[in-house]
Amino acid sequence: MTAVPDRAATEPLREDIRLLGGILGDTVREHAGTEIFDLVEKARVESFRVRRSEIDRAELAEMFSGLPTDQAVPVIRAFSHFALLANLAEDLHRERRRAIHVRAGEPPQASSLAATYGLLADADLAPSDVADALRHALVAPVITAHPTETRRRTVFETQHRITELMRYRDRTDLDGREEAQVDLALRRQILTLWDTALVRLERLRIQDEIVSGLRYFEASFLEVMPQLNRELRTRLREMYPGVDLLEDAMVRPGSWIGGDRDGNPNVTADVVEMATQSAAATVLVHYLRQVLELERELALSIRLTDVSDELLALAAFDDSPRRADEPYRRALNWIHARLTATADELVAEELDGRLDLGAERYTAPAELLADLDIVDASLRAGGDGLIADDRLLALREAVKTFGFHLSSLDMRQNSDVHEETIAELFAWAGVHPDYAALDEDEKVALLIAELRTRRPLVGPGAEFSAQTTKELGILAAGARAVRALGPAAIPNYIISMCTSVSDMLEAAVLLKEAGLLRRGDDGGAASGSSPVPVPGLVCPLNIVPLFETIEDLQQGAPTMRAVLAVPEYRQLVESKGMLQEVMLGYSDSNKDGGYLAANWALYRAELDLVKMARETGITLRLFHGRGGTVGRGGGPSYEAILAQPPGAVRGSLRLTEQGEIIAAKYAEPTLARRNLESLVAATLESSLLDTEGLGEDAEDAYRILDELAVLARDAYSDLVHRTEGFVEYFTTSTPVAEIGSLNIGSRPSSRKQTQKISDLRAIPWVMSWSLSRVMLPGFYGTGAAFERWVDGDASRLQQLRELYQKWPFFQTVMSNMAQVLAKSDLGLAARYSELVADKALRDKVFGMIAEEHTRTIRMYFAITETDDLLADNPALRRSVFNRFPYLEPLNHLQVELLRRYRAGDPDPQVQRGILLTMNGLATALRNSG
Repeated sequence: MTAVPDRAATEPLREDIRLLGGILGDTVREHAGTEIFDLVEKARVESFRVRRSEIDRAELAEMFSGLPTDQAVPVIRAFSHFALLANLAEDLHRERRRAIHVRAGEPPQASSLAATYGLLADADLAPSDVADALRHALVAPVITAHPTETRRRTVFETQHRITELMRYRDRTDLDGREEAQVDLALRRQILTLWDTALVRLERLRIQDEIVSGLRYFEASFLEVMPQLNRELRTRLREMYPGVDLLEDAMVRPGSWIGGDRDGNPNVTADVVEMATQSAAATVLVHYLRQVLELERELALSIRLTDVSDELLALAAFDDSPRRADEPYRRALNWIHARLTATADELVAEELDGRLDLGAERYTAPAELLADLDIVDASLRAGGDGLIADDRLLALREAVKTFGFHLSSLDMRQNSDVHEETIAELFAWAGVHPDYAALDEDEKVALLIAELRTRRPLVGPGAEFSAQTTKELGILAAGARAVRALGPAAIPNYIISMCTSVSDMLEAAVLLKEAGLLRRGDDGGAASGSSPVPVPGLVCPLNIVPLFETIEDLQQGAPTMRAVLAVPEYRQLVESKGMLQEVMLGYSDSNKDGGYLAANWALYRAELDLVKMARETGITLRLFHGRGGTVGRGGGPSYEAILAQPPGAVRGSLRLTEQGEIIAAKYAEPTLARRNLESLVAATLESSLLDTEGLGEDAEDAYRILDELAVLARDAYSDLVHRTEGFVEYFTTSTPVAEIGSLNIGSRPSSRKQTQKISDLRAIPWVMSWSLSRVMLPGFYGTGAAFERWVDGDASRLQQLRELYQKWPFFQTVMSNMAQVLAKSDLGLAARYSELVADKALRDKVFGMIAEEHTRTIRMYFAITETDDLLADNPALRRSVFNRFPYLEPLNHLQVELLRRYRAGDPDPQVQRGILLTMNGLATALRNSG
């Protein structure tokens, strides 16, 4: 079902894997012993024999059945490390192939900005139309916490060093001695990797996750994002002169880590403060270092170059006689001192690179930028533009991109908690004794009346429940961060499970209570709003509904129409330039109705929201809550963005990035540049070109998908919601219970302590099916829907084939599903099913899964007219072919250790081994949850 990749093209990749795998093998033999090495080698050889069908899988499983745990753990570690090194080799090979294409003078590859600029030039767009589409331009990858992506700093940095060594080895013409030195350095780094624990012994704290998330800024974002923003602005202004495009940075980072408290009791006011302070400290340290470097570099003498009067005025604050003829150094010295004062004011810790001269702090990033612009203008006026275009230009663009806050932290909470908090506040303040008992209209009326008042609900001596006290404390911490770091520090307040107008207005009342929402004519800018009085209500935070279930997605547009009809809420939108963000939940909709029904519900919701935005006069920005897996909206981002409905992107989008996807995309500058460029390219194309391609056939296509979605949801529900014993099968045949009980992530695996699928978080739901190689959320119900809809009618099959040929949405749905099917392995899944003691239940549920798996592949081949699941994805085909046999031992060992753990084996190494298999498989699959 997957073809063997071209051997000549992949030979360098195999050479890299052989080199790294050989060094790892030597390391295992030298430091774990010959017995372990032989065991690893035997497992590797036998796994390849399984792939070639030379032995039965049961023979390999038997090899591990009685293996002592103290031997199983180093075997797991060996294969986990190999997966990590294989990832590295594959990333380098993709980089190598792109370089070959460029050197050969081939046309730019799709998803590159070079290709996008060509498409835009061909479209002959009017500059005014481009300016209108990009008025709220934003591409924001939002980093979220994930249980398998919190790797140790040592591991992270060692990976980077190995990458640089391999890159140097590949690009440099080395003699024998030099190559031996590089190989020795590789051995040193792989030994460091082997001697470093991949995962921690203790349960991760949210503080650890905050630190892990910030690591990507030092690794790539601080360098790449400003560079990309500068190039975008320059190129688009050249193409469309006279309209001053992209005054603000288009690519800006976001984060949920430390602000997302939906179902996570570990998020507190202190955590919000740590998240915002740590982010600010990260960017301020970067600025201090860059200014110090500029001081060292710009020793330009006034005797040898012309200097502007403004630069001399800035330099006058430093009267050092030994720098009398070096005005740039003196000016930068003063900037350095003001930055130090700024850092001292904004963050509690004393940062490296301080210069305390008693200077005044910068009250806003614009002030720092103004001083840097003086330096820049003086250099250019003096004929030194080449110097200005280096570190100084990068720093100026960084200030535009990151401000003093670095990354925008979203706050998120469940609508149920909001209702409980409002009910308690209203009861205490005498507004209403039982708010929760009111109907929707009564709630809305009461909330509107509260928004019209200036008085707070909470007074001195007020006592509330622990939950309400905590909620008010978190909101107060958010308000402090906005006042200190500016409105970009916390720009969005997201309401999970939003179903009604009252859900949105409750959040507004809570923001008012925190001092963040106020009347525009109250004056002042304490909360980060504009100091210019404006009529109506204003708030520095966007209130963002998150529509998650299929029913909520279907009701999203009506809910938005209703809330925009509330004058007080519309005032908030007007104060934002008529911008309204809406978040779409890919995970819960999939868990609710299955792959195809969820994807179509999302598309339909976007169509309805675009129409609502047009009719209500707002600008819509969509925030896509995608996970790493296809079952949670994952898949190639470029194709996913192009597959959005017309008008759904409109120059801006935000999307979540999580799990192993973060490292796969952003672990180092080259990767980050490519992936950020892909996001921007797709955003520009979707905003400015017709990418849907359906034309007058759109309504017919929508009708077909409406019908397919109903059939798919019914087939999915038959298994997940209507099959007796399904929950027992799921919890027993997958590691979901162990994901919840072992030290994986700071967040509980369920919102509530129940056995309901609806209460389970999406990450453990999808991760469990991925680890057990079923991949159920990425396909189940789709094959049945296709088969039932076609029902033997050749003309109907032809309709689906035509949709596949011309509609990016349908192509993406099919391609992503094929990736899932290629990564699934029902032979291994059958091993997991044996963990279910009830044979009748095991046979029934696994039989349904296997039947649908076969049916889905058959229908995929029929519609796409191919016999290769990965015909459109040669990179993944290479990966499956080269590396998947190495996953086999990890799956068998996970099943074996799950058996022991559930049988009550007290050895802590058993739990440790399970955790390591989870980490290793997640690393190898690269999008497990």
